Amino acid sequence: MKALPPFNHFPRPLGEWLKGQGPESDIVVSTRVRLARNIKAWPFTLRSSPQQREELLLAVFEALKSIHLEKSVVQLRINEVPEVYRDVLVERHLISRELASSEGPRAVVFGRGEMLSIMVNEEDHLRLQWIKSGLDVDRAFRALAKVDQALERRLPYAVSPKYGYLTACPTNVGTGIRVSVMVHLPALTLKEHVQKVFKAAEKMNHAIRGLYGEGTRAFGDFYQVSNQATLGRSEEEIVESVKAILPKILEYERRMRGQIFSDERPMVEDRVFRALATLKNARMLNVQEMMSHLSLVRLGISLGIINDVTLATVNEIFILGQPSHLQREEGREMTPAERDAKRAELVRTRLIAGRN
Repeated sequence: MKALPPFNHFPRPLGEWLKGQGPESDIVVSTRVRLARNIKAWPFTLRSSPQQREELLLAVFEALKSIHLEKSVVQLRINEVPEVYRDVLVERHLISRELASSEGPRAVVFGRGEMLSIMVNEEDHLRLQWIKSGLDVDRAFRALAKVDQALERRLPYAVSPKYGYLTACPTNVGTGIRVSVMVHLPALTLKEHVQKVFKAAEKMNHAIRGLYGEGTRAFGDFYQVSNQATLGRSEEEIVESVKAILPKILEYERRMRGQIFSDERPMVEDRVFRALATLKNARMLNVQEMMSHLSLVRLGISLGIINDVTLATVNEIFILGQPSHLQREEGREMTPAERDAKRAELVRTRLIAGRN
């Protein structure tokens, strides 16, 4: 397999959202707030020419110069990024699969802590995102709102007095806000109660999606809870609606964890320790196996069954063990079998290094 071209734009430490800290971090991995925005006087991305996309890209870069973001900001033109590294950005939740696979001038700007990221020329001109560890909706929203307001002063947004912010997809019209909370629900999944959560969330006009958002699968019992409607309510009201549904889900998962640990403790401990033993000794691991075993280990940590592995270590492994991260670390393209072997090696090494 051929070697990958050199590409040194990714910081070695992973994003702040993987630290396993913050409120409710035993269940909540991260909180993300995203805003969809379009710039006035430019056609929507899907209707614009390559030249217009380039002009808008330059205008956004110029506007960002005058906004005091972080000292170290990474600015990447996605059309100049090799394919494997685009997939690394997707795996790190910095860009969408749509931006990675689309054509023409497009970019992402993100800070070294990877809390803030701004996609340019995706479905909308701008997709602004702030992601934090644990359940921290208010802080994530306030931080992103400051960036949003600063950009709007320099690049007037397309806004309708009647409908609010105009977006390429009608489901985003209005506030253009999507609040997503990534949760780990192994007990509800184990007891086959997670579908009840899905139905309850839908009745409250919220959706539960897979690890990478809409249209993706829930690997390792990780799900994203987010609002569906963006029209007819203010940003603050939508934020409050997501905050209102989360305590019910967290209480349900905790109650189920307590129940299975009380009623079926030997079974739970056996599954947790078998998962940990597999991860520590396996010589081949595919992604699904890794995520499934990590889910049980994460459950074991929260129940106090495992005390020599941290949540941060588990969170980091499920990103570093993804296909493109493995190839980036190895510096070359790899076959699926080679990735499975490298993944097993990485997991063994990280679990030993990640002990308290």
